[in-house]
Amino acid sequence: MNMLMVYQSVIDMCASFFTLLTAVVEVDGTRMSPDSSWDQFVCHVWLARQQIWYFLNISTYGIVIMAFDRYTAVICPAWYKCNVRTTM
Repeated sequence: MNMLMVYQSVIDMCASFFTLLTAVVEVDGTRMSPDSSWDQFVCHVWLARQQIWYFLNISTYGIVIMAFDRYTAVICPAWYKCNVRTTM
């Protein structure tokens, strides 16, 4: 459970960081050139906000995995104690 919480904290921190950057950084799309690789990168990655959606999806799956871990620990405590490693 400890590693799952650390994992969730890091993913949520990354999602918050990219959400903050998206709110702060303004990109003017009117001066973009189809020939420039930097402009293509900005258009397809930054303006599409893919990284935010990736981190939010990963965060959601992490919460589901933590819920399943806790469910297993409550329903089958003896099996959980014998088979699941809780420390690093």
